[in-house]
Amino acid sequence: MPGENLTRDEARERAALLSVDGYDVALDLRSAVLEGEAARTFRSRTTLRFRCAEPGAATFADLVAPAVTAVTLNGRELDPAEVFDGTRVALADLAAENTLVVDAQCAYSRTGEGLHRFVDPEDGEVYLYTQYEPADARRVFANFEQPDLKAPFRFEVTAPDGWVVLSNGAPEGEPAAGTYRFAETRPISTYITAVVAGPYHYVSDTYRRTLADGTELEIPLGALCRKGLSRHFDPADIFTVTKQGLDFFHEHFDYPYPFGKYDQAFVPEYNIGAMENPGCVTFREEFVFRGKVTEASYERRANVILHEMAHMWFGDLVTMRWWDDLWLKESFADFMGALSLVEATRFTNGWITFANGRKAWAYRADQLPSTHPVTADIRDLEDAKLNFDGITYAKGAAVLKQLVAYVGRDAFLEGARRYFKRHAYGNTRLTDLLSVLEETSGRDLATWSRAWLETAGVNALTPQATYDAEGRITELSILQEAAPERPELRPHRVAVGLYRRENADGALVRYARAELDVSGPRTVVTELTGADRPELILVNDDDLTYCKVRFDERSLATLRGHLGEITEPLSRALCWSAVWGLTRDGLMPARDYLDLVLRFAGRESDIGVLQSLHAQAGYALAHYTAPEHRDLAARELAQGALHELRLAEPGSGHQLSWARFFASVATTAADLQLLQGLLDGTAKIDGLDVDQELRWTFLEPLTAHGAADQAALDAELRRDDTASGRRHHVRCLAARPSAEVKARAWADVVESDELSNALVEATISGFAQGSQRELTAPYAPKYFAAVERVWRERSIEIGMAVVRGLFPAHQDRQETLDAADAWLSGHPDAPPALRRLVSEARDDLARALRAQSCDAQAAR
Repeated sequence: MPGENLTRDEARERAALLSVDGYDVALDLRSAVLEGEAARTFRSRTTLRFRCAEPGAATFADLVAPAVTAVTLNGRELDPAEVFDGTRVALADLAAENTLVVDAQCAYSRTGEGLHRFVDPEDGEVYLYTQYEPADARRVFANFEQPDLKAPFRFEVTAPDGWVVLSNGAPEGEPAAGTYRFAETRPISTYITAVVAGPYHYVSDTYRRTLADGTELEIPLGALCRKGLSRHFDPADIFTVTKQGLDFFHEHFDYPYPFGKYDQAFVPEYNIGAMENPGCVTFREEFVFRGKVTEASYERRANVILHEMAHMWFGDLVTMRWWDDLWLKESFADFMGALSLVEATRFTNGWITFANGRKAWAYRADQLPSTHPVTADIRDLEDAKLNFDGITYAKGAAVLKQLVAYVGRDAFLEGARRYFKRHAYGNTRLTDLLSVLEETSGRDLATWSRAWLETAGVNALTPQATYDAEGRITELSILQEAAPERPELRPHRVAVGLYRRENADGALVRYARAELDVSGPRTVVTELTGADRPELILVNDDDLTYCKVRFDERSLATLRGHLGEITEPLSRALCWSAVWGLTRDGLMPARDYLDLVLRFAGRESDIGVLQSLHAQAGYALAHYTAPEHRDLAARELAQGALHELRLAEPGSGHQLSWARFFASVATTAADLQLLQGLLDGTAKIDGLDVDQELRWTFLEPLTAHGAADQAALDAELRRDDTASGRRHHVRCLAARPSAEVKARAWADVVESDELSNALVEATISGFAQGSQRELTAPYAPKYFAAVERVWRERSIEIGMAVVRGLFPAHQDRQETLDAADAWLSGHPDAPPALRRLVSEARDDLARALRAQSCDAQAAR
């Protein structure tokens, strides 16, 4: 990725020099339907109007393109060979007011960065969409690629006949000679401009609302996907959630949606979940469900819809000045997405998902060597790309949830309203937000900000209780600890719940609760003095703060015997999260965690929690279980999963989840025979519909264990010769237990750049099989030999996929850890983003070895 980076210092210097008045961008996309070399590039012509505070100064515009045919600055023709170096256009001798015109041949993308081109194997149709964050608009048109140089944009797109073409602005009239023109936007950043073009299936609706001043707000709504997915598309549910979200945000933000229309495009081979382009939001098309999914999948989609909608205000209307304050949009969108999900839609248990899922992501990220404060130090664009992580999103959202409890909900929302009105179409920093919240709450937030936003790490809270002769609490205290390398102790607003069983066989119910502020290493819970002795003390009940939850010995013993008997779903989810944390930290043997899953997961009512348990159990089996115990643990998990599969309500989401989990841990001949029988119809489980997606789910373990060959995979592809089917096919091909197969998969990803981003991801997924450690062992040294070259030669998105996905995590022994350490010590000058990725993978491996040691010692 040479020459494509932009530093914070360069951005600050350019922002001080320039202000941008507007862009006119004309794209000719007719080449997209051609073949061969003719389909590699498209014409991009940009007219950029800007002012310069220091006439005579020099700067540069950003453009990543194979060729520039013409550059004109203030009517003066510049030689592209002299001013364009492949990533930047040098601009010298600027006037007070300037007009730059750049005519270029830009490249279609196959990596999901810039203007991505996808050919549908089902019908040969071509689909295009853009994805820019943090800085890939420069792959499509010349610009000043930084978030604080906002401007109005006017797009003009020439496209093949019959295409649907969308951008941020509303279309202006009917297309003329295949050219679509769009209304000028309000001032926005380059990274949230968008174009979507192709023969998409498009459905429309309208949102209407009477505002407080009596005016009528009308927002045209659109939802679109590939034609090949249209039979699976459910726009009615998408529009329902969209309207519920628009109602919620209008009620609470007191600022009408500012970007006119609201299209939502579900696009192929998308690298991320979604992107908040104003007026033209893009989503990964996996949110169009081809088969039966659980209610958790619909909840996840609704949450993403609402997250992106919150960005229309937090991020699009008001945007961070530089990527240091990325959290200003992502943390707020994560929090407001969860809040609106719970209060405005049918998914009223959304805070359980947040506690059990989103925060697990944050806790992992916050214990990596690369952890950082919520408000981060982002030196350049590569840093920015890696900071779309669990801290910026989920920890930030958890911290905001506590801030709401601290300043009060009304003060928080009033602060948001003032923030929007004060900074509309502008750029902000942390201090801008804190100042309005201090106004509305009357609190000094500087200390809170230093503790929660400006320091890294997660605290552990442990209850400590003493009792009198009658079994009553004489003192209950909460001990707060921090990791030695991150010693900050923070103020926490927490609830402490006391639980007991009403009788020997009864459910665990909460009979006492206290809410208090915890600070320092030890805080006494005076309100619970004199309470009856509990069987379980749950710190952070109701999930008010962000912390690791620990237990006293009696509480942990209660969970070992009765975790599934906790009646309150959120409290039960918090306990599941806590024991998973103990397992990750090497404080609970993996076999004990798997035993809890086997005994109590079948009682879990929340489908999202159940799916998390399945994912965590699978990870614990692969990475935290002592190697000598792994085969037995796999057989026990498969046996337990099959038992629960047969007990589950026919046709239910729980049944489907247990079927997927069973397939993921199946290893014995009998288990594989059952999967094959379910595929060919010789076996049946009442209510289980083995649809096309589930067929591929069953085929992967059959292939990985040598029970299905290429002929079987090719036959399945003939049944499902679609974009999704081809991704599944590629993944399963790479999963075959053959040295030749692994060599081919490695070469396809590491030595070639022919595969698209989606097929790179599928190949890596198939290559890295936990049951094939011996086959993939030779690739550990190859990884460390190749990784720096891959990072240098490939796009950052593909580089990240390769560095993360091919790290030899399944070679879980000290030699691999030593090899990672040797690479890090031997490459001090490697790009910081690359070193971060290797360091994170190395830390996961070290954690796995500690957990395996804990598990091995438990057997002695």
